[in-house]
Amino acid sequence: MKKQLVLLLCLVCVFGFSQNKSYSEEELSITKWIDGTLLKPSNNNKPNLAIIIAGSGPTNRNGNQNFLKNNSLKKLAVQLSENGIATFRYDKRIVKQILNNNVDKNIMFDDFVSDASDVIDYFKEKALYNKIYVIGHSQGSLVGMLAAKDKADGFISLAGAGNNIGDVLVEQVTKMAPKLGEETQRVVNLLKNGESTTNYPTELNSLFGPDIQGFMMNWMTYNPTEIIKDLNIPVLIVNGTKDLQVSVKEAELLKEANEKAELILIENMNHVLFEIEGDDLENSKSYNESFRVISPQLTKSITTFIAN
Repeated sequence: MKKQLVLLLCLVCVFGFSQNKSYSEEELSITKWIDGTLLKPSNNNKPNLAIIIAGSGPTNRNGNQNFLKNNSLKKLAVQLSENGIATFRYDKRIVKQILNNNVDKNIMFDDFVSDASDVIDYFKEKALYNKIYVIGHSQGSLVGMLAAKDKADGFISLAGAGNNIGDVLVEQVTKMAPKLGEETQRVVNLLKNGESTTNYPTELNSLFGPDIQGFMMNWMTYNPTEIIKDLNIPVLIVNGTKDLQVSVKEAELLKEANEKAELILIENMNHVLFEIEGDDLENSKSYNESFRVISPQLTKSITTFIAN
Protein backbone atom coordinates (compact mmCIF):
# COMPACT_ATOMS: atom_id res chain seq x y z
CA MET A 1 0.00 0.00 0.00
CA LYS A 2 2.83 2.37 0.91
CA LYS A 3 4.55 1.75 -2.45
CA GLN A 4 1.29 2.41 -4.29
CA LEU A 5 0.82 5.70 -2.43
CA VAL A 6 4.35 6.84 -3.32
CA LEU A 7 3.78 5.92 -6.98
CA LEU A 8 0.48 7.80 -6.99
CA LEU A 9 2.11 10.90 -5.54
CA CYS A 10 4.85 10.74 -8.16
CA LEU A 11 2.31 10.48 -10.95
CA VAL A 12 0.37 13.42 -9.57
CA CYS A 13 3.58 15.51 -9.44
CA VAL A 14 4.52 14.61 -13.01
CA PHE A 15 1.00 15.28 -14.26
CA GLY A 16 0.85 18.58 -12.47
CA PHE A 17 4.20 19.66 -13.91
CA SER A 18 3.26 18.74 -17.46
CA GLN A 19 -0.04 20.57 -17.12
CA ASN A 20 1.74 23.75 -16.06
CA LYS A 21 4.37 23.62 -18.80
CA SER A 22 3.70 26.44 -21.23
CA TYR A 23 5.96 25.22 -24.03
CA SER A 24 6.83 22.09 -25.99
CA GLU A 25 10.34 20.67 -26.28
CA GLU A 26 11.99 19.04 -29.30
CA GLU A 27 15.51 17.76 -29.95
CA LEU A 28 16.88 18.71 -33.38
CA SER A 29 19.96 17.89 -35.44
CA ILE A 30 20.71 20.78 -37.81
CA THR A 31 23.96 19.46 -39.32
CA LYS A 32 26.32 16.57 -38.56
CA TRP A 33 27.96 18.77 -35.90
CA ILE A 34 25.04 20.73 -34.49
CA ASP A 35 22.45 19.26 -32.11
CA GLY A 36 20.16 21.38 -30.01
CA THR A 37 16.88 21.89 -28.19
CA LEU A 38 13.89 23.79 -29.54
CA LEU A 39 11.32 25.19 -27.11
CA LYS A 40 8.03 26.45 -28.57
CA PRO A 41 5.31 28.32 -26.65
CA SER A 42 2.13 26.28 -26.54
CA ASN A 43 -0.21 29.22 -27.09
CA ASN A 44 1.43 30.76 -30.16
CA ASN A 45 1.28 29.19 -33.62
CA LYS A 46 3.88 31.49 -35.18
CA PRO A 47 6.05 33.00 -32.44
CA ASN A 48 9.30 34.91 -32.74
CA LEU A 49 12.36 32.68 -32.44
CA ALA A 50 15.54 33.42 -30.48
CA ILE A 51 18.63 31.42 -31.42
CA ILE A 52 21.04 31.28 -28.46
CA ILE A 53 24.77 30.94 -29.19
CA ALA A 54 27.10 29.88 -26.37
CA GLY A 55 30.41 31.45 -25.34
CA SER A 56 34.03 30.30 -25.52
CA GLY A 57 35.38 26.87 -24.72
CA PRO A 58 33.57 23.52 -25.05
CA THR A 59 30.28 25.03 -23.91
CA ASN A 60 27.09 23.06 -24.42
CA ARG A 61 23.58 24.24 -25.17
CA ASN A 62 22.81 24.78 -21.49
CA GLY A 63 25.81 27.05 -20.88
CA ASN A 64 27.84 24.34 -19.12
CA GLN A 65 31.32 22.87 -19.43
CA ASN A 66 32.79 19.71 -17.92
CA PHE A 67 33.37 21.03 -14.42
CA LEU A 68 31.15 24.10 -14.51
CA LYS A 69 27.41 23.56 -14.38
CA ASN A 70 25.18 26.61 -14.02
CA ASN A 71 22.53 25.97 -16.70
CA SER A 72 22.48 29.70 -17.46
CA LEU A 73 21.56 29.38 -21.14
CA LYS A 74 18.97 26.71 -20.43
CA LYS A 75 17.38 28.97 -17.83
CA LEU A 76 17.35 31.85 -20.32
CA ALA A 77 15.74 29.68 -22.99
CA VAL A 78 13.04 28.48 -20.60
CA GLN A 79 12.30 31.97 -19.31
CA LEU A 80 11.94 33.37 -22.83
CA SER A 81 9.75 30.48 -23.95
CA GLU A 82 7.53 30.99 -20.93
CA ASN A 83 7.20 34.57 -22.13
CA GLY A 84 5.95 33.51 -25.55
CA ILE A 85 9.26 33.42 -27.46
CA ALA A 86 10.45 30.21 -29.12
CA THR A 87 14.10 29.39 -28.43
CA PHE A 88 16.74 27.17 -29.96
CA ARG A 89 20.02 26.54 -28.17
CA TYR A 90 22.71 24.17 -29.37
CA ASP A 91 25.97 22.50 -28.41
CA LYS A 92 29.04 23.99 -30.03
CA ARG A 93 30.61 21.60 -32.54
CA ILE A 94 33.60 21.06 -30.26
CA VAL A 95 31.25 19.51 -27.68
CA LYS A 96 30.13 16.81 -30.09
CA GLN A 97 33.69 16.25 -31.26
CA ILE A 98 34.83 15.68 -27.69
CA LEU A 99 31.95 13.28 -27.04
CA ASN A 100 32.84 11.36 -30.21
CA ASN A 101 36.56 11.44 -29.32
CA ASN A 102 37.15 13.06 -32.68
CA VAL A 103 38.43 16.58 -32.02
CA ASP A 104 39.44 18.54 -35.10
CA LYS A 105 42.81 20.13 -34.33
CA ASN A 106 42.32 22.50 -37.26
CA ILE A 107 39.04 23.92 -36.01
CA MET A 108 38.69 27.65 -36.71
CA PHE A 109 36.64 30.50 -35.32
CA ASP A 110 34.95 30.76 -38.71
CA ASP A 111 33.60 27.23 -38.20
CA PHE A 112 31.47 28.56 -35.33
CA VAL A 113 30.20 31.36 -37.56
CA SER A 114 29.35 28.85 -40.27
CA ASP A 115 27.45 26.72 -37.73
CA ALA A 116 25.42 29.69 -36.52
CA SER A 117 24.66 30.66 -40.10
CA ASP A 118 23.47 27.12 -40.84
CA VAL A 119 21.14 27.27 -37.84
CA ILE A 120 19.62 30.56 -39.02
CA ASP A 121 19.17 29.17 -42.54
CA TYR A 122 17.51 26.04 -41.19
CA PHE A 123 14.81 27.95 -39.36
CA LYS A 124 14.33 30.52 -42.12
CA GLU A 125 13.63 27.70 -44.57
CA LYS A 126 11.04 26.25 -42.19
CA ALA A 127 9.13 29.58 -42.27
CA LEU A 128 7.41 28.67 -38.99
CA TYR A 129 8.41 31.81 -37.11
CA ASN A 130 7.36 35.41 -37.28
CA LYS A 131 10.86 36.86 -36.83
CA ILE A 132 14.24 35.34 -36.04
CA TYR A 133 16.57 36.90 -33.47
CA VAL A 134 20.11 35.89 -32.56
CA ILE A 135 21.37 36.03 -28.97
CA GLY A 136 25.14 35.66 -28.71
CA HIS A 137 26.70 35.19 -25.28
CA SER A 138 30.38 36.11 -24.69
CA GLN A 139 32.34 34.70 -27.65
CA GLY A 140 28.95 33.92 -29.15
CA SER A 141 28.31 37.66 -29.44
CA LEU A 142 30.86 38.06 -32.24
CA VAL A 143 29.83 34.73 -33.76
CA GLY A 144 26.20 35.84 -33.67
CA MET A 145 26.67 39.29 -35.15
CA LEU A 146 28.68 37.84 -38.05
CA ALA A 147 26.03 35.20 -38.74
CA ALA A 148 23.07 37.53 -38.22
CA LYS A 149 24.10 40.07 -40.84
CA ASP A 150 21.63 40.07 -43.76
CA LYS A 151 19.86 37.02 -42.28
CA ALA A 152 18.29 37.69 -38.88
CA ASP A 153 15.62 40.22 -37.89
CA GLY A 154 17.44 41.34 -34.77
CA PHE A 155 20.59 40.76 -32.73
CA ILE A 156 21.30 40.68 -28.99
CA SER A 157 24.84 40.88 -27.64
CA LEU A 158 24.99 39.35 -24.20
CA ALA A 159 28.29 39.95 -22.34
CA GLY A 160 30.05 40.44 -25.66
CA ALA A 161 33.42 42.13 -26.10
CA GLY A 162 33.80 45.36 -28.04
CA ASN A 163 37.57 45.12 -28.39
CA ASN A 164 39.49 42.67 -30.51
CA ILE A 165 39.91 39.40 -28.60
CA GLY A 166 43.68 39.87 -28.55
CA ASP A 167 43.33 43.16 -26.72
CA VAL A 168 40.79 41.63 -24.36
CA LEU A 169 43.22 38.83 -23.47
CA VAL A 170 46.01 41.33 -22.78
CA GLU A 171 43.74 43.23 -20.42
CA GLN A 172 42.51 40.11 -18.64
CA VAL A 173 45.97 38.59 -18.17
CA THR A 174 47.47 41.88 -17.03
CA LYS A 175 44.70 42.25 -14.47
CA MET A 176 45.16 38.72 -13.08
CA ALA A 177 48.93 38.37 -13.46
CA PRO A 178 50.60 41.75 -14.15
CA LYS A 179 54.03 40.18 -14.73
CA LEU A 180 52.65 38.29 -17.73
CA GLY A 181 51.04 41.31 -19.34
CA GLU A 182 53.96 42.33 -21.55
CA GLU A 183 54.54 38.79 -22.78
CA THR A 184 50.86 38.43 -23.60
CA GLN A 185 50.97 41.65 -25.61
CA ARG A 186 54.03 40.44 -27.51
CA VAL A 187 52.43 37.12 -28.45
CA VAL A 188 49.16 38.80 -29.41
CA ASN A 189 51.03 41.17 -31.73
CA LEU A 190 52.65 38.21 -33.47
CA LEU A 191 49.38 36.34 -33.89
CA LYS A 192 47.63 39.44 -35.23
CA ASN A 193 50.32 39.55 -37.91
CA GLY A 194 49.71 35.89 -38.75
CA GLU A 195 52.96 34.71 -37.15
CA SER A 196 52.99 31.61 -34.94
CA THR A 197 55.42 31.23 -32.04
CA THR A 198 56.61 28.77 -29.43
CA ASN A 199 58.39 31.45 -27.43
CA TYR A 200 56.06 32.28 -24.55
CA PRO A 201 55.81 31.54 -20.81
CA THR A 202 54.33 28.14 -19.99
CA GLU A 203 51.65 29.93 -17.95
CA LEU A 204 50.18 31.18 -21.24
CA ASN A 205 49.97 27.77 -22.89
CA SER A 206 46.21 27.50 -22.40
CA LEU A 207 45.80 30.72 -24.42
CA PHE A 208 48.49 30.33 -27.04
CA GLY A 209 49.33 26.62 -27.29
CA PRO A 210 50.45 25.34 -30.73
CA ASP A 211 47.12 23.57 -31.33
CA ILE A 212 45.04 26.73 -30.88
CA GLN A 213 47.21 29.43 -32.44
CA GLY A 214 45.50 29.04 -35.81
CA PHE A 215 42.11 29.42 -34.14
CA MET A 216 43.28 32.51 -32.24
CA MET A 217 44.74 34.08 -35.39
CA ASN A 218 41.43 33.58 -37.15
CA TRP A 219 39.49 35.04 -34.20
CA MET A 220 41.79 38.06 -34.02
CA THR A 221 41.02 39.05 -37.61
CA TYR A 222 37.66 40.37 -36.43
CA ASN A 223 36.97 43.61 -34.60
CA PRO A 224 33.48 43.52 -33.03
CA THR A 225 32.95 47.28 -33.33
CA GLU A 226 33.51 47.12 -37.09
CA ILE A 227 31.06 44.26 -37.45
CA ILE A 228 28.27 45.66 -35.28
CA LYS A 229 28.30 49.08 -36.92
CA ASP A 230 27.27 47.44 -40.20
CA LEU A 231 24.27 45.62 -38.74
CA ASN A 232 21.16 47.20 -40.24
CA ILE A 233 18.79 45.40 -37.88
CA PRO A 234 17.59 46.17 -34.35
CA VAL A 235 20.42 45.58 -31.87
CA LEU A 236 20.31 45.15 -28.10
CA ILE A 237 23.53 45.19 -26.06
CA VAL A 238 23.38 43.80 -22.52
CA ASN A 239 26.09 43.60 -19.89
CA GLY A 240 26.22 43.09 -16.14
CA THR A 241 28.08 45.41 -13.78
CA LYS A 242 29.63 42.40 -11.97
CA ASP A 243 30.91 40.58 -15.04
CA LEU A 244 34.42 39.39 -14.17
CA GLN A 245 35.29 38.58 -17.78
CA VAL A 246 33.69 41.29 -19.89
CA SER A 247 33.60 44.78 -18.43
CA VAL A 248 30.88 47.36 -18.94
CA LYS A 249 33.22 49.40 -21.11
CA GLU A 250 33.18 46.60 -23.70
CA ALA A 251 29.40 46.98 -24.04
CA GLU A 252 29.79 50.74 -24.24
CA LEU A 253 32.26 50.34 -27.13
CA LEU A 254 29.69 48.28 -29.04
CA LYS A 255 27.06 50.94 -28.37
CA GLU A 256 29.38 53.71 -29.62
CA ALA A 257 29.94 51.75 -32.82
CA ASN A 258 26.21 51.36 -33.47
CA GLU A 259 24.35 54.47 -32.34
CA LYS A 260 20.97 52.94 -33.08
CA ALA A 261 21.61 50.02 -30.73
CA GLU A 262 19.97 49.88 -27.31
CA LEU A 263 22.31 49.45 -24.34
CA ILE A 264 21.16 47.96 -21.05
CA LEU A 265 23.50 47.56 -18.06
CA ILE A 266 22.13 45.27 -15.37
CA GLU A 267 23.22 46.01 -11.84
CA ASN A 268 25.07 43.13 -10.14
CA MET A 269 24.61 40.68 -13.05
CA ASN A 270 27.70 38.56 -13.71
CA HIS A 271 29.02 36.72 -16.76
CA VAL A 272 26.77 33.69 -16.29
CA LEU A 273 23.68 35.89 -15.95
CA PHE A 274 23.22 35.66 -12.18
CA GLU A 275 22.80 38.68 -9.92
CA ILE A 276 25.56 38.66 -7.29
CA GLU A 277 25.25 40.61 -4.06
CA GLY A 278 28.59 39.53 -2.57
CA ASP A 279 32.27 39.68 -3.51
CA ASP A 280 34.38 38.18 -6.31
CA LEU A 281 34.56 34.83 -4.50
CA GLU A 282 30.78 34.47 -4.53
CA ASN A 283 30.83 35.61 -8.14
CA SER A 284 33.34 32.95 -9.16
CA LYS A 285 31.60 30.19 -7.22
CA SER A 286 28.32 30.95 -8.98
CA TYR A 287 29.74 29.59 -12.25
CA ASN A 288 29.14 26.14 -10.80
CA GLU A 289 25.90 26.80 -8.92
CA SER A 290 22.95 25.63 -10.96
CA PHE A 291 20.46 26.37 -8.18
CA ARG A 292 20.65 30.10 -8.91
CA VAL A 293 18.11 31.96 -11.05
CA ILE A 294 19.12 34.23 -13.90
CA SER A 295 18.51 37.96 -13.67
CA PRO A 296 14.79 38.78 -13.98
CA GLN A 297 15.73 42.10 -15.57
CA LEU A 298 17.61 40.22 -18.28
CA THR A 299 14.54 38.18 -19.19
CA LYS A 300 12.36 41.29 -19.15
CA SER A 301 14.79 43.31 -21.29
CA ILE A 302 15.13 40.65 -23.98
CA THR A 303 11.41 39.89 -24.02
CA THR A 304 10.56 43.57 -24.44
CA PHE A 305 13.16 44.03 -27.19
CA ILE A 306 11.88 41.05 -29.20
CA ALA A 307 8.22 42.04 -28.70
CA ASN A 308 8.76 45.51 -30.20
